[in-house]
Amino acid sequence: MKITPEMMARRWFLQRCGIGLGAMAASNLLHQELLANTNGDSNPNPLAPKKPHFEPKVKRVIYMFQAGAPSQLELFDHKQELVARNGQLPPASLLEGYRAAFIDPKSGLLAGKFPFKKWGQSGMELSEVLPHLGEVADDICLIRSMQTEAVNHAPAQIMMNTGSQQFGRPSLGAWSLYGLGSESENLPGFVVLTSAKGTSGGASNYGAGFLPTMYGGVPLRSKGDPVLYLSNPPGIDSQTQRESLDAIRRLNEASLQSLGDPQIAARIQSYEMAYRLQTSAPELMELTDESPETLAMYGIKDPKEANYARNCLLARRLVERGVRFVQLFHEAWDQHGNLKADVKKNALDTDQASAALVKDLKQRGLLKDTLVIWGGEFGRTPMVQGGDDGRDHHNRCFSLWLAGGGLKTGYTHGKTDDFGFNVVDQPVHVHDLNATLLHLLGLDHLKLTYRFQGRDYRLTDVHGNLVKDILA
Repeated sequence: MKITPEMMARRWFLQRCGIGLGAMAASNLLHQELLANTNGDSNPNPLAPKKPHFEPKVKRVIYMFQAGAPSQLELFDHKQELVARNGQLPPASLLEGYRAAFIDPKSGLLAGKFPFKKWGQSGMELSEVLPHLGEVADDICLIRSMQTEAVNHAPAQIMMNTGSQQFGRPSLGAWSLYGLGSESENLPGFVVLTSAKGTSGGASNYGAGFLPTMYGGVPLRSKGDPVLYLSNPPGIDSQTQRESLDAIRRLNEASLQSLGDPQIAARIQSYEMAYRLQTSAPELMELTDESPETLAMYGIKDPKEANYARNCLLARRLVERGVRFVQLFHEAWDQHGNLKADVKKNALDTDQASAALVKDLKQRGLLKDTLVIWGGEFGRTPMVQGGDDGRDHHNRCFSLWLAGGGLKTGYTHGKTDDFGFNVVDQPVHVHDLNATLLHLLGLDHLKLTYRFQGRDYRLTDVHGNLVKDILA
């Protein structure tokens, strides 16, 4: 037999020599890695419900991500010292080692633009532009001591959602779906809804990263088909489509059996989900079966109008149908100027619907096992920007609130200094928050791992501690 140059190739040698032992070994290793990365679950549906590491406090998550960074000083963390020293330079000791994103750190201090008042039996102090949130103050847990490393929007959003400022890591929703699967057979396990501008970080905020793509978030559109190309093209009826999908599925299953590639399993699942979405998604988006009282509670005047309020109601409908993780993105909070008017407008756009979601879940008995999160990627400086009506990015401290099972209610966690510049008590890093969110879902952030490029990765990387003080 003549030896050709192609035969001298290493891949040819491993594949052909020794009766293909090299290929057989590689196939076996790939199959073992697939099994390892599906938690040993032999269920042919990779999105089937899985057992958590321990008894969970909640079963599902709704994350209302307020992209652009809401100002905690206008909404959640009132500072009387800023009122007293409005326009004055901050103390030199406060700025030691500080680097600002856009402004001279020696800009004058800026008082909060709105009065605060105490709400509920807990006496939680919130801005007067959040009256609806004030009505549910005794149902929420407010964290005033959040911290992050990132100082610009896209990296900070990706950090908040994936635990890293770099592209390519799985999002919190993807990790949740990977660890627990989904209870919905007709809708994606992780659904994304957007309003306003969406997000600076784009799809990286809800992507699967290096996890199989089936675990990534699926955006539902607010106009037209909820998912692009959901309707059959002319000339294709339901039977023809079903027969075509069955044939494709048999081919893909043969490839999966042979190669053990998890991306093939993801492709099979995506085709089947798309088929079921053709009936489930339009029914989900149609709000005519909601009562006038429910629509009014959310502040929805036109059920067909795409806005944040409608997305909040859709989030409740999604978790009712077994969706594991729903994330709303509303990017409107980047107030480098026009602070007072824009924060007031944003509060009008989001406050009623956010609070209504908590009320609605509670009325339906869903809040006890649903986790609700409201917050952005970082906070705003106590120093002025843009004349006398703006604030710069601030990563040293910011606020967010949570509600649902396993959390203390009517509770305020953490404290910042008199200027709202540094955390002085009970700091909570992004990694700590993510570790705690997974814990509430019954997942140990140290054990929820995926092997990629030779090492085990997790949402919190090599960081993260439970924030035990917020747990009930």
